Amino acid sequence: MSTTTTTVVETTAPKLHVTSLDDSALDTYNDWRDDFFRDGYVVLKGAIPKDRAEGYRHKALEWITSFDKGLDLNDRSTWTQDHLPQSFKAGMYLNYCAAHEKYVWDARQEPGVLEAFEKIWGTDKLVVSYDTVNITFPGRKDVSWSPWPHVDQAPERKGLSCVQGIINLSDAGPKDGGLVLMRGSSKLFNQFFSLNPPDRTQGIGAKHYDFYPFKDHHVDWYKEQGCEIIKVCAEPGDLILWDSRSMHYAAFPESDIIRTIIYACFTPASFMLEEDRQKKIEIFKRWEATTHWPHCNLYSHGKAKIDGVVDPCERDEPLEKPELTQKLLRLAGVEKYD
Repeated sequence: MSTTTTTVVETTAPKLHVTSLDDSALDTYNDWRDDFFRDGYVVLKGAIPKDRAEGYRHKALEWITSFDKGLDLNDRSTWTQDHLPQSFKAGMYLNYCAAHEKYVWDARQEPGVLEAFEKIWGTDKLVVSYDTVNITFPGRKDVSWSPWPHVDQAPERKGLSCVQGIINLSDAGPKDGGLVLMRGSSKLFNQFFSLNPPDRTQGIGAKHYDFYPFKDHHVDWYKEQGCEIIKVCAEPGDLILWDSRSMHYAAFPESDIIRTIIYACFTPASFMLEEDRQKKIEIFKRWEATTHWPHCNLYSHGKAKIDGVVDPCERDEPLEKPELTQKLLRLAGVEKYD
């Protein structure tokens, strides 16, 4: 029986330097940032004009059907792994140069997307993750699905170190696929881990520094503190931001809508060490994807493999390459800001 794997490199603790906002020093802003810092997430309506969001979705669906595997968007019987490139959690495409398609880079550079992260961090000199896309087909019988509550920031990091983003291209209503998040959990991050020191000796928490999974009784603890699990709802063109210290996971679509999103995370370029920037340049040259961290924890997801051999569907470059402007190259970390 053949097995399909995605290359994932195990990581060790990175160098920790001043790469965060001090929670105790945050002001009251009298805008959406107050909601973000209180709840650990926010939905920014219409960050991208709806017509452009629909255009990006068209490009994403065009991309997923470009692998000559018999996928037909109008034939649900083809919505199976046999007709799709390999993905993580049935929809996250970590390979195939997906992170560097032109439409992905165009969406990352949308003014409404950049302005949101500039407002959070207080600078317009940002770097972006080589994060990827998620195209999740509903009604699949060939995959199993269960919640995997986790945080995407190491307990050893203090303060707000990463803000994750979803550029939403499809409806994400209560029954559609999307982000599930424990509201208010980010504020309890330090308290939780002071009571539950992280176990770095086994499981995925030992392998991936900035990922930590929770067990059922951990979720119950957060509930006892007054946190509520919610399905984050959004429309095409909305931007979802969440604090990486928020407990979260993804919901599989219960509706007929193909979940279509672009992940995008930005942090100040000043957070990045030069050695990490050089790593990022090499990954960029290969058009490969990384984690959601823009400035550190940088490793490539490499090439998708089947039985140890590179998947024949793999690509050496994007289907449609982006225009390498100075703006893009600075966001990519390839060029330095003045």
